[in-house]
Amino acid sequence: MKILVINAGSSSIKFQLFEMPAGTIAAKGMVERIGQADAQLHYSANTHQICRSVQAADHQQAMKAILAILTDAQAGAVKDAAEIQAVGHRVVHGGEEFTGSVKINDAVLKSIERFADLAPLHNPPNLTGIQAARQALPNAVQVACFDTAFHATIPQTAYLYGLPYEIYEKYRVRRYGFHGTSHRYVARRAAELMGRDKYALNAITCHLGNGCSITAVKNGRSVDTSMGLTPLEGVIMGTRCGDLDPAIVFYLADKGYTVAQLNEMFNKKSGLLGISGVSNDMRNLTEQAAKGHPRAQLAIDIFCYRIKKYIGAYTAVLGTLDAVIFTGGIGENNAAIRRQILSDLPQLGIEVDAARNEAREPKERLISTDRSRVKVYVIPTNEEAAIAADTYRLVQS
Repeated sequence: MKILVINAGSSSIKFQLFEMPAGTIAAKGMVERIGQADAQLHYSANTHQICRSVQAADHQQAMKAILAILTDAQAGAVKDAAEIQAVGHRVVHGGEEFTGSVKINDAVLKSIERFADLAPLHNPPNLTGIQAARQALPNAVQVACFDTAFHATIPQTAYLYGLPYEIYEKYRVRRYGFHGTSHRYVARRAAELMGRDKYALNAITCHLGNGCSITAVKNGRSVDTSMGLTPLEGVIMGTRCGDLDPAIVFYLADKGYTVAQLNEMFNKKSGLLGISGVSNDMRNLTEQAAKGHPRAQLAIDIFCYRIKKYIGAYTAVLGTLDAVIFTGGIGENNAAIRRQILSDLPQLGIEVDAARNEAREPKERLISTDRSRVKVYVIPTNEEAAIAADTYRLVQS
């Protein structure tokens, strides 16, 4: 069965074509700069590597460009688009309604639209991608896979805020958590590597990229996570502020900042970028810190400190910790950041092997010492594979 996995953003569509149940990738790529005159298609399949301009005034045109290259006589991975039997879509917010992946119908579409006010930067483009795929592949089964679904097992003690209870009842203001597909994938993969059942693992999963979240996984299920009602809460990120005193909002409002300005500041001008004044990219900050830039080093130090705090807190939540897992662009590729986060933690049973941590290969590897009570892994995330697996299971059922 051929399954197309779609991750639609506001100006891009990333895609991968899977052969299931083997899980092999037949083709992958993306259309970027949708809505602009210089829209680009990037595509790879077998020996073909293509980058070219395409007409993509909207997501519908972008989907047509994707299907055109997938069915191209020379570079295509299928002879006819009808061979694609299902499409799996990444959807960021499923509220409390969706605790797992589901086949998409009109009711599901309405729910995704309804949750857009909780994820205004993500759900609308996710929805646009679904509509484009339904139009382009009307006979394919469409499946929605929600970032929030893995965190549906978080108990009330962890997801309720200290607000009047009626705020939760009326508006469903609570912790939802995100990056769930990634956290689920790496937790399951760690269980495999340790020879355990997926429900016999206590782990802390650290998804560290431009967006960052930490999750406590107890007996294979999410029981707490750092992101909250929105992806703004938690550790500091590339441009997001993470945890802060909510009274800061009132204080700055009294100073004349509008709601729109505060929203822009907290989401796009804070975090690593705001502290360093240099960049939101950890690679750039590492270079600048090495040259003696004090605020670049300060941003790195705060980033590592906040993550270390979450690891300590979640160890207390779990009681027994079996593994710590790093994934995401920073988590997978920055040995110095991992080393700083995990330094001086023998009291938690964590001991990092310097050579294993510094090694670049294999990408998926153990980086703790043999005597470390807690295993530490670097596991490249594969959200697309998880979405393809969910889609295949739902189509088969």
